[in-house]
Amino acid sequence: MAMYDNENTVRTSFDTDYISEYLQQAQWAELVELKKLIVELAAEMGRPISMLDIGVGNARVPKRLSGIHEIWEMVSSYDGTDNAKACIELAEKEITSLGIGNKTFIHFFDATALDQWPKQHDLVICTWFTPGNFYPDGFSFEQYNQSSDKLDLSVNTKFTSIFSKAYELLHPGGEIVLGACYIDNDSTRQKQEDSYRKMGMTVITDEKDSFTATREGFWSQRFTKEKLFSYLPSIPPSAFRFTNLDTYEYAWQVRIKKQR
Repeated sequence: MAMYDNENTVRTSFDTDYISEYLQQAQWAELVELKKLIVELAAEMGRPISMLDIGVGNARVPKRLSGIHEIWEMVSSYDGTDNAKACIELAEKEITSLGIGNKTFIHFFDATALDQWPKQHDLVICTWFTPGNFYPDGFSFEQYNQSSDKLDLSVNTKFTSIFSKAYELLHPGGEIVLGACYIDNDSTRQKQEDSYRKMGMTVITDEKDSFTATREGFWSQRFTKEKLFSYLPSIPPSAFRFTNLDTYEYAWQVRIKKQR
């Protein structure tokens, strides 16, 4: 089952009454940086750009982008994917309500199958902490906090597979945007735990873990620059660009550029 398949949990995770201020402000900060990137990339390409959104959720990103006419004109097409049916239903309703179905398309699609995606794009995005949601197959949400063995995330084959495939989908000169991404430190861990508890969830991880998970099936990893480099060894570190989304080491926007 996809992490966001429960409709009530999905709605809570998007409801600002339950979302921490840290998460909300990171959301707006990443949108500001994303708009800058779209302007920059469209100018480089000399034309409107095509976008692929891995984890479209409730269509928050196309909603915000389409509300700014000058930015939306720089987007030629927007494909949003999700593997949670509850998110697909929310996104489709939002796209219909906004009247942007002429160039916005929602797909029920699992990111692990990106090698089967039929076209290339100028920009592939995975926003609002979604890059950290790709947990290893077989992880036990029911038993993890009862085990003395901690999960070793020096390797995350699912993350590596998804974003290596995403990189291959880029046109030359195109970019991947991972962001927001939690920065791995104890202060961020505590903020993650507080956020999940505010949504009524039970945290099953502790300070020895480099991710935070809940009994309800939510899982979000924290990253260092070195870990991201090691997860994507076929991409040179010089292709990465890190932008702080705050002043307190909570989250980054990570850009990865494909050379021409």
